Amino acid sequence: MTIQHHLKHLVPTPEQLAWQRLELGMFFHFGMNTFHGKEWSDGTLPASSFDPSELDADEWVRLAVEAGARYVVLTAKHHDGFCLWPTATTDYSVVSSPWREGRGDVVAEVARACRDAGIGLGLYLSPWDRNHPAYADPDAYAEVYAEQLTELCTRYGPLVELWFDGAGSEGYVYDWERTMAIIHEHQPQAMVFNMGAPTIRWVGNEDGIASDPVEYTVSHTQMSNYTIVTTQFADALYLPPECDVSVRRGWFWHPDDEPKTLEHLMAIYYRSVGMGANLLLNVPPDTRGRIDPADAEVIRALGGEIRRRFGAPVPAALERAGDGRWSAVLGDEAVTFDHVLVREDLSRGQRVGAHRLRVDGDDVGSGLTIGANRLHATGTRTARVIELEVDGDDPVIDQVLVYRTGELVAPTVPEGYVAPTAYPED
Repeated sequence: MTIQHHLKHLVPTPEQLAWQRLELGMFFHFGMNTFHGKEWSDGTLPASSFDPSELDADEWVRLAVEAGARYVVLTAKHHDGFCLWPTATTDYSVVSSPWREGRGDVVAEVARACRDAGIGLGLYLSPWDRNHPAYADPDAYAEVYAEQLTELCTRYGPLVELWFDGAGSEGYVYDWERTMAIIHEHQPQAMVFNMGAPTIRWVGNEDGIASDPVEYTVSHTQMSNYTIVTTQFADALYLPPECDVSVRRGWFWHPDDEPKTLEHLMAIYYRSVGMGANLLLNVPPDTRGRIDPADAEVIRALGGEIRRRFGAPVPAALERAGDGRWSAVLGDEAVTFDHVLVREDLSRGQRVGAHRLRVDGDDVGSGLTIGANRLHATGTRTARVIELEVDGDDPVIDQVLVYRTGELVAPTVPEGYVAPTAYPED
């Protein structure tokens, strides 16, 4: 049993459970860096260089839907401070660009595309701002940041998530109490990513993968890739993780970069959604404001492969077989399958600390936590009943599903692959 006894009874809010059920989101890193071949820039690049000639937010969101994503997150302001909406707080925004003759609003276009497509909208608002002169004075910057956040929370409809990136903020004191008050007033349903008073957390890497156990109740979070500093909480919190990763090596679009293979992306899916975490997959628009055709091709293939493998589940009827034991009955006749998905009832918190699957006496899958999802590739099996044993404090299993995918083993991340980190370049 790996989940600490005093932590495991914390329960999620309905909003947290709803967010966990979204499973897959799409990140759009787009902004000043896109036009200069950079990952981080220092806030001095001219606003006049932001000029996407063919920006098509409908294309971005349509691709997210094809991938199976249920929400998107847009970098409304990255570390350089350039704002993708017409803010009153700075001239370093779309207002000072030639795009749409200075009357454009990227956030509005993405928000409208999300509404039309019926998926959720999240916004990334970097606390670190390398352009705004007020950043040198935390009290003055608190006014700026509060106004920016209020604009985003009041202009674009309901938000699924507000994404706060800790990079570059080491040692800086933000007014998180004020920030959270704005969110609670205007977007109380929105998940808060990793900083302030978070409701979801960073998984701790930019590879897009979670490790077993995936614990939802934690007493601290990691801040960023660039420091060992952690944020400690006075009390443990229910904070399910989000795995962020880019389809390319970089977060922003670069003409000489290439997307990951379908096999790599499927391995990430297994190690994130399949482990009970959410996956936020970045697909960066190019300088036209369009999705690179190579990226679009592999993302469509990913969505198609997820649907091919997991689009036709066979549900099992669950029967209690004793303390911590269930029989998952697939029907009157045997069913052939090669994957099993187990879901825990999280309404009373995460309680499973270890689990085992058996078919006809053979172990076909085991691990620690289950959570929202736990996917096992079992090899080809034909059976009526799957036996499930769990360790934990009065855990409840919500669902067992089986799939016949034709794939006998789980895909693996390329050996030695580690996502690059985007240290400041100037």
